[in-house]
Amino acid sequence: MKKFILSVCMLALILSLTACGTDFNGSRTGSDSEFIMEYSVLNKTDTQELTVESGDTIRAKIVVRKGSLAIKIQKDGEEPIFESDGISVSNEFDVEIDESGTYTVEVTGKKAKGSVSFVVENNQ
Repeated sequence: MKKFILSVCMLALILSLTACGTDFNGSRTGSDSEFIMEYSVLNKTDTQELTVESGDTIRAKIVVRKGSLAIKIQKDGEEPIFESDGISVSNEFDVEIDESGTYTVEVTGKKAKGSVSFVVENNQ
């Protein structure tokens, strides 16, 4: 009987320790015109490619309830058109696009809880 109880306790301990290593718990939607995530845990980097035309705007909405984020938006490996690290407060901003192309939005969370939204708006 003692071996059975010990086995059950060990299994419970192993399961609880693996739950602590969660990188992402939430929902994610992505397409060529939007990147939206809501999460109770974000401890990784996620990316989405957006197809954007000259004159368009990428509208960003960042909600930080806990932890911090790093965000980068760049076209095909060029210099980022937006980059910020250590974001720990909620914010909304627009990124104006001068040159058409495929832009990669990269979000990295560190013990983060909240949401991000990047939506392409056609200003033509």
